[in-house]
Amino acid sequence: MNPVPFAEAVRVWLKIGLLSFGGPAGQIALMHRLIVEEKRWVSEARFLHALHYCMLLPGPEAQQLATYIGWLLHRTLGGLVAGVLFILPGFILMTAIAIAYVCYGELDGMQGLLFGMQAATLAIVVEAVIRVGRKALKHRALYALAAAAFIAIFAFGVPFPLIIAAAAAIGIAGHRLAPQVFGGSAAQNSEDGAGIDTTPAHTHPPAGWILRVLFSGAALWGVPVLLLLATLGLHSVYTQQALFFSKMAVVSFGGAYAVLAYMTQQAVERYGWLTPGEMVQGLALAETTPGPLILVLTYVGFIGAYRDPAGLDPLLAGTLGATLSTWVSFVPCFVWIFLGAPFIERLRGNVWLAAALTGITAAVVGVILNLSIWFALHVLFDEVGRWQAGALQLALPRWSSLNLVALALAAGAMLALLRWRVGLLKTLAACALLGLAARLSGITT
Repeated sequence: MNPVPFAEAVRVWLKIGLLSFGGPAGQIALMHRLIVEEKRWVSEARFLHALHYCMLLPGPEAQQLATYIGWLLHRTLGGLVAGVLFILPGFILMTAIAIAYVCYGELDGMQGLLFGMQAATLAIVVEAVIRVGRKALKHRALYALAAAAFIAIFAFGVPFPLIIAAAAAIGIAGHRLAPQVFGGSAAQNSEDGAGIDTTPAHTHPPAGWILRVLFSGAALWGVPVLLLLATLGLHSVYTQQALFFSKMAVVSFGGAYAVLAYMTQQAVERYGWLTPGEMVQGLALAETTPGPLILVLTYVGFIGAYRDPAGLDPLLAGTLGATLSTWVSFVPCFVWIFLGAPFIERLRGNVWLAAALTGITAAVVGVILNLSIWFALHVLFDEVGRWQAGALQLALPRWSSLNLVALALAAGAMLALLRWRVGLLKTLAACALLGLAARLSGITT
């Protein structure tokens, strides 16, 4: 089959980076739509195989999934381009928002545009859940497993790694009892017209590959931190940010929202980089900007360094803080992919792995459904609380806080995309303009 042209891949990765709204659910949905459904560069099975691995890693799974697929298509350079372009638009936008905030204090226009885009993203999320569910759930047992995973994470807060481990065990056990269900389908062993060979040569790297990746990662990640520590000392805001976000990069299991709660507490209460109100605003902006939700750290890094510039121009200091925080947080994400992806690719086709992944795939559908509902609740309602009774804990909206404008925009976007087949860019642009108009007219806040 013909390889994917690198220039075309760059354009698609940039498009994904610019349109990756909606948190992990929306980002995975967008990649699935463009890479699997439209471009057919990788098969459904290969996409899910990569997603399973990325969801087990610390850090944002969608960015790591982009890096993995970019590497699969165009080796290390492809992975670097895909991963960087997934982050870059959001990084630039969050930095610009932080500059606008410290200079002007008002962000109504920007928030209006992003509000409209966020509502439109709901349609992409809903479409992805439907498509992935139809293709992955071929038997009632798999539907039951997806439902169990959804209930476990949505209603009881079971950690994602435990859900994956249980699903893998069920898949292996199920293979013994019902190999026709848990043995992996023909689709899992074919590429469905994908634009890559079944086993690209770079999935078998030379013996020194691991050492090169480890050395490069350590140099790009560790050297800046050590230089800051040696030159500025432990109490410099730059050193503190480098150490804190480096630590967060390797312990950020459990999804973006668990990590954001920890970062909020540390940035506000321990380090005092910004006020509680500013942190809330940063989180709200991260929810509505492209790129991983964790890019709120760009905003945090900027505000913290801006207020403690260490003799530099405050705007320059803030930009350096934003860049440093983002750099040390995302370099490890590339290391995990370049280290592990070749070994994960070699395991494709293993009968027992296929059985485990069949179970994991079903569970992932339930997890994506959970992310989708979480996203929908926070788009459509201004207030979402939690109801708890023992181990049971449910996210429940305050119905009186239903945002009718968001509901109308989301419904219109769903009709446009799912029924009238309007293009994605046109739908997002229309919703953005409508969101801006609603914000400036005072219809929504």
